[in-house]
Amino acid sequence: MRIRIVDAFTDRPFSGNPAGVVLLDPSDSPGRSGSTGSFPDDSWLQKVAAEVNLSETAFAHPLPAGGAADWALRWFTPATEVDMCGHATLATAHVLHTTGAASGPVRFATRSGVLGAAVEADGGITLDFPTSSLTPLPVPEGLAEALGAEIVAVHGTAAHVGDLLVELRDEAAVRGLAPDHAALKAHSSRGVITTALAADPRNGYDFVSRGFFPSVGIDEDPVTGSAHTALAPYWSARLGRDGLTGFQGGARTGLVRTRLRGDRTLLTGRAVTVIDGELHA
Repeated sequence: MRIRIVDAFTDRPFSGNPAGVVLLDPSDSPGRSGSTGSFPDDSWLQKVAAEVNLSETAFAHPLPAGGAADWALRWFTPATEVDMCGHATLATAHVLHTTGAASGPVRFATRSGVLGAAVEADGGITLDFPTSSLTPLPVPEGLAEALGAEIVAVHGTAAHVGDLLVELRDEAAVRGLAPDHAALKAHSSRGVITTALAADPRNGYDFVSRGFFPSVGIDEDPVTGSAHTALAPYWSARLGRDGLTGFQGGARTGLVRTRLRGDRTLLTGRAVTVIDGELHA
C-alpha cells in the first residue's frame, strides 16, 4: 500500500507540520470493526506510526455511500492513538484530492465525531472541527518552572483537545521557550499550548503559539490544528473578531487561519506532499 508524508499548514516543503498518510483499501482492513469502521489491528497501526516517527500518522479507509461520513479516519503518534488531530486531517484531505480519491467536500468519521474538509477556490483546505470550551484555572504549581517563563493565565480545554492553554506575556516569551519536557508531563493529559498576542499584526498573523506534548511522545508539535479550536475562541473573544490567523512553531513553523462558527471552528491551511512511497509491511 502507499504511504505519503505531507507537510501541513504550509505551502512550502520542509516547513509546517509533517504527517504520515495511509489510505487503506477495504481489502486492506480485515482486522476489526467499530464506530469508525474496519481497520487493521491496532498494534499494526501503532507499529507503522512508530516507524514513521512523526507527530501523527493518519489511517483512512472509504465508507459505504449514503452514510453520515465518506471516510473513516484515525490518528496515531509514535506512542499512542489520539482523539483529534488537525494537521494529519488536513494532510489526509490533501492526499484524497491530489490523488483523485475524492472530489468536493469530504466527511471523516472519527473518535471526535464527523469532521469536514473542503478545498477552497485558492487551493487551501478548510477543516470543520468542534470548538473547544475554555475553563479558567489557577496556575498549576511547578508549571512556570517547567516552561521557564512567566505565566499570564491558564485555561483548561475540552476533553477532545485535552491541553492546557497557557498565555505568556508576549511573542518573544513564546518564541524563546526551552521547556523541561519531562516536567511538563505532570500538567496535562495531552499537551501544553503556550500562546501570546502577535508583537506586530502587520506580519500577517494575530497570535502566536507553540505546543508541547511529551505525554503522548511528542516533545514539540510544529503546527497543531486541534489546539486552534481552543486558541480561536480564546483570541477571538479578546480581539473581537471571528476570523484570525495564528502562527505556530519553533524550528518549523506554519500558519492556521481560524474562523468561529458557534460550536464549530473552521481551520484553513495548505499542504504539500513531500514523499510518496510504498509500505512493505
